[in-house]
Parts: sequence; C-alpha cells; structure tokens
Amino acid sequence: MRITFTAPAVEALTPYIADGHKQLKLLHDTEGCGCVVSGVPALQLIEQGGPDDKLAQGNPFPFWYEPRHEVFFEPELRIDYNESSGFYSLKSDNQIYTLNLRFLKN
Repeated sequence: MRITFTAPAVEALTPYIADGHKQLKLLHDTEGCGCVVSGVPALQLIEQGGPDDKLAQGNPFPFWYEPRHEVFFEPELRIDYNESSGFYSLKSDNQIYTLNLRFLKN
C-alpha cells in the first residue's frame, strides 16, 4: 500500500510530525460500526507502530497500517487537504473513500 500526500496535505500535516515524535497511521476504524466491513478510514497520530502494524512508504511521509485491514484499501491512495473546509480526503484513481477523513490527534 502507498499513499501520496498532496501539497496542501503535506503543509497541514507537517506541524504535527515535524519534530519526529509523532507518526501517521491509516486506520480502518470500526468503533461503533457494528461490523468490520462497515468501518470508515481515519488518519491517526501515533508515537510508534504496534506489534501488528506494518510501516509503508508514502510520498513524502511513511505511515503505519494494520495488514489485516489492507483488503479495504486500494494499493495506491491519495490524501488531500481542503484548507477552506478544514477537511482531509482519502481517494484513489477509482473511488473516493471519504471527503471528511477524520484526523485523530490524541
């Protein structure tokens, strides 16, 4: 899996990870969904990957993800940021996953 971050997304995310203490993780969040297939994507700030996480190379940021959730995403993804709305989006060449990608900063 690979994520390309657009220039607006890079500008918006850099302050959160510039110091090197935080990293990004792409989640397939199922909390409150009732079923793993009903999950929604989210982007989370973490200090380090967990034992079941895999580090993937993104452009320009590496990111963590859980390989068991890889089936829900295409191999090539794109994260963008809309400054006027303040929302991130997750897309591929074939579909829009969400125009309101949650960014979990905790």
